[in-house]
Amino acid sequence: QWGIASLPHCLIASLPHCLVIPSGVPMDVPARAVTLEAVREAATRIYPVARRTPMIRLDPIGRGEPEIFLKLEIFQPIGSFKLRGAVNAVAKLPASALADGVWTVSAGNAAQGVALAAREAGAKASVLVMDTAPATKIANIERLGATIHRATYDECWKTVEEHRSDRMVGRFIHPFDDDDFICGNGTTALEILDDVPDVDAVIASIGGGGLLAGIGCVMRALKPDAKVYAAEPETAAPLAASLAAGRPVRFDAWQASFVDGAGGRSVLPTMWPLLRNAVDHSIVVSLADTTAAMRLAAEQCHIIAEGAGACAMAAALSPLVRHAGHKRIVVVVSGGNIDLSRFTSLVTA
Repeated sequence: QWGIASLPHCLIASLPHCLVIPSGVPMDVPARAVTLEAVREAATRIYPVARRTPMIRLDPIGRGEPEIFLKLEIFQPIGSFKLRGAVNAVAKLPASALADGVWTVSAGNAAQGVALAAREAGAKASVLVMDTAPATKIANIERLGATIHRATYDECWKTVEEHRSDRMVGRFIHPFDDDDFICGNGTTALEILDDVPDVDAVIASIGGGGLLAGIGCVMRALKPDAKVYAAEPETAAPLAASLAAGRPVRFDAWQASFVDGAGGRSVLPTMWPLLRNAVDHSIVVSLADTTAAMRLAAEQCHIIAEGAGACAMAAALSPLVRHAGHKRIVVVVSGGNIDLSRFTSLVTA
């Protein structure tokens, strides 16, 4: 359907459970290093900085409903799962690569992760931050000592697609299209299987796909019968469109929203092989349902979930998932970094 010329950075997954070879791609394409073994190795590196996060049970909505568990990545030191990938990616760099510092592009959470990982490694960090990033995330990035370069969403997404920016110096740490970053994220699934070994569905929101690619690799290897669902806001749902088209596409109706940590403009061709194999279905949820999930999390679980984390909760509560016959569902509440004033206005509206 699309050839190697359209995949400038493509490295196809090598683990049998993760292997995806798109038609038209020669078999001698270098394999991506996204494997169960690599995820397990990442687990030996990340915990001096990242935390093993708690799992709590969300009470069923009614009799006969599946049990829903929340994997609370909001309790990472930076309030987001992105720390897992950032620590693994930075920890694997040789000292020579850290000499000029590291940088990333981000809506806020990856920037915090790279900033903390760089600080722990004794390296400088700078970030190209989207103008949609909330003040809370900007303040946290500054607190972690990174240099901030503000940019439009379009400039940042171009940087994500091209893996480069003329404005930045040092070693680029891609916020999702990086094998080491993905494998660090995949440690989330190892913890899920430890805590809920009979899980039959895992749901996580998707921005670029680094979290779902890591989770999907582990689940396909260790729990292949379990479903893996993506969650996307209705304002930015390129994965659902790509799965429907059978190829990576852009989401032309993209709009900015308070779900700033999920929903990109497109699925990168370099991520498509991993995501196509990792995700069974993408659940597109409304902003109203996402807000309702934020309110439910606050009222019932006493936690603050940002839009992306609540988006995954809303997907778990959707009829499509609730009536799919699942018994035990784990939702990754991916982050909790939202301005308190914005959170209050959303949940009290």
